[in-house]
Amino acid sequence: MSPAKTLKVRVALLCVLVGTVLALVAVVTDHWAVLSPHVEHHNTTCEAAHFGLWRICTKRIFVGDKERSCGPITLPGEKNCSYFRHFNPGENSEIFEVTTQKEYSISAAAIAIFSLGFIIVGTLCALLSFRKKRDYLLRPASMFYIFAGLCLSVSAEVTRQSVQRMVDSEHTAWIAHSLAWSFICACVAAALLLVGGLALLLLALPRMPRDPWESCMDAEPEH
Repeated sequence: MSPAKTLKVRVALLCVLVGTVLALVAVVTDHWAVLSPHVEHHNTTCEAAHFGLWRICTKRIFVGDKERSCGPITLPGEKNCSYFRHFNPGENSEIFEVTTQKEYSISAAAIAIFSLGFIIVGTLCALLSFRKKRDYLLRPASMFYIFAGLCLSVSAEVTRQSVQRMVDSEHTAWIAHSLAWSFICACVAAALLLVGGLALLLLALPRMPRDPWESCMDAEPEH
């Protein structure tokens, strides 16, 4: 592999590395979405919430005279976090169970785990490719990174639809929602994994023939 091509491969892998870090941050944190209830009384407390793939956290926030909404979630208040019941039956998370379908949450979490699995396998292939005469392993590595980006984007979309159905449900107290920084990390990670994986795949493909009559088999091998 030529020095110029090696540099391009390293840039693509750096893009994948940043996407991997952001994917890990998104999966382990619980700020995918923030939920706010309707505020009927002032000078009292309201209960806002934020959640991720595994748990939901509620916070009691004081509402002043001029406040029209509950929040922002960064305000001080009593915080209580619990894992979703379908992941830990011993935890108390009735709010989430009643206001959304648990299939959405399970699907989003499972797809995110598949994404991390693809990242791990792709990274193993990429590390093995650094050995002499094993550049061909960059091709499966790039495919695994592309699959990881696709899975993470699907997980983000499932979560978005889950939040929307939760707010639209008649059995919920939430009337407003916003997608938070963990969700943004997931979207950026998916984009970086897709771009890095596609770039790595293009770089790992055999060189195209220079002339119309030159076949791929007759092309000069790359060193």
